Amino acid sequence: MHGGPEAARRLRGRRRAETRLRIYGQMAIGLAALALVALLWSVVGKASGALTEHYVTLPVTLDAKELGLKEPEPTPQQILRSDFNGLTKDTLRVRFPTVKGRSEKRELYDLLSGGASFELAEMVTANPSLLGQTIEFRFLASDVADLYLKGDYGTLEPMETSGTLTVTLDDDEATLTSSSAEDFASVLGQVRASLLDRAARLQRQADRQQAGVEAFTRRAEAAEDAETRESNQALAAERTANRDKLLAEVADLKTRAEGGDAAEALNDANDSLFVRLGGGWVRIESLTSRAATGAVMAPLTELEGAGAGPVEVADWQLMRSTVAAEARKVSDAQIVWLEDLREKGAVDQVFNWRLFSASDSREPELAGIWGAAVGTFWTMLVTFALAFPIGVLSAIYLEEFAPRNRWTDFIEVNINNLAAVPSIVFGLLGLAVFLGVFGVPRSAPLAGGIVLALMTLPTVIIASRASIRAVPPSIRDAALGLGASRLQTSFHHVLPLAMPGILTGTIIGMAQALGETAPLILIGMVAFIVDVPGGITDSATVLPVQVYRWSDFPERAFEARTAAAICVLLAFLVVMNALAVFLRRRFERRW
Repeated sequence: MHGGPEAARRLRGRRRAETRLRIYGQMAIGLAALALVALLWSVVGKASGALTEHYVTLPVTLDAKELGLKEPEPTPQQILRSDFNGLTKDTLRVRFPTVKGRSEKRELYDLLSGGASFELAEMVTANPSLLGQTIEFRFLASDVADLYLKGDYGTLEPMETSGTLTVTLDDDEATLTSSSAEDFASVLGQVRASLLDRAARLQRQADRQQAGVEAFTRRAEAAEDAETRESNQALAAERTANRDKLLAEVADLKTRAEGGDAAEALNDANDSLFVRLGGGWVRIESLTSRAATGAVMAPLTELEGAGAGPVEVADWQLMRSTVAAEARKVSDAQIVWLEDLREKGAVDQVFNWRLFSASDSREPELAGIWGAAVGTFWTMLVTFALAFPIGVLSAIYLEEFAPRNRWTDFIEVNINNLAAVPSIVFGLLGLAVFLGVFGVPRSAPLAGGIVLALMTLPTVIIASRASIRAVPPSIRDAALGLGASRLQTSFHHVLPLAMPGILTGTIIGMAQALGETAPLILIGMVAFIVDVPGGITDSATVLPVQVYRWSDFPERAFEARTAAAICVLLAFLVVMNALAVFLRRRFERRW
């Protein structure tokens, strides 16, 4: 019975099933939304690091003789070819006169970008009247310096101090003694705690070596021939030697961690410690609970009488780098120089317009996406110019004019199959036919557009046929009844009504082609292209390939630029899909 207990029980079961299905659907949507938010948060978070760049402002004397200019009125070409690179290095040496060694000079020169001297040359070339003057010029910071100034390599954290510091100088070495037992003792405790952490890691490695010793020993005992037995015994002996070496290091680290007042030498595995005093910097190299010794990294210009004997300093600061030297590319000396420049107000952070206006470069701080964006535009233009008319005309013929026979059925099946072919197959086709046979320029938007047009064509045809098929037959009958030909009916009545759906399918296919990488790599669009392409036959690359190349570069600064390029690519895709939705809603007619 419909109103009986059994029917009521079944009804409650159906309602519970509907409730569960609704909950499952909401959970699936929530998980998908969380995954999307996590992806966007990761990409956008990394991309934010590429939106700013740092400049270092230094006074530059534009001496014609130092630049190698002998003519009283040099031409722009002569100015551009002058030794601005040497002038830039001289400017840095004047700013940091205590830098003497060759390796220290290399580290000093690495503070500025390799393109900074070219920018200076271009400015002087554009305004030759600057020759002979001293100007304040903003030099672009290198990628390593830029990452440190953004905090990617850690920061300098000030530590609490309460005592008066006694400083004794011996050439470039400084001995520092604090009147408070807590100033250096707390730092020493952190250093020794890090020694215990390293000892624990090495102990785990020694345990793994011991496991290997036991395993190879068992295999040697179970071996049936002398060769296998000797091989396993040799491996066991090797693991034993490694274990003993690790255990010796563990014992040494534990002894140092329990060293009492013994001096602890700092190395690259420890957090770098600096003392800021007297207008200069001292890097601590050895530490006890009451005193420290270190190297003078920047002259103590405000510390009078320090070279003649001990000097007491009340105003000093102990600072710790949050990242050990072995885990960062910026050296301790570069940290001191950058902090000194930042303290003097010589460091500026500005919006990175270069990212959107420059082309590709091997130097991360000089690299931009404009060349790839223009290459993408030309490639998509060729793709649209080929795929749209061919796809629409094919759909009109198949829907309006083609007879229904085995031949048209064969064509329809193959069009549907082509829509599922992997994109790299189209790349192989373009490499073998268009480049190898027809001689289309390699690494050009023309070649890339042809390959992407072939890949997009099945999508355009299928979407266009569906839109044409959706036009009511009464429209065709009315046109034919008024005397229109089949051609006039198709192009004057059916095609305009189907155009919103056709455009939607075309834009979706173009958006899919915009994100393709594999077929373009095969036809050479992965090449390093510096110039902005001026047409469809110029060498170029596209945004997806640019993202692929940057993600493979070892420089850490390319990570942020890769994420920024991904964001730009995603913005293009969102705009194209939004345009497809707008066109459908704007021109769609319901029958």
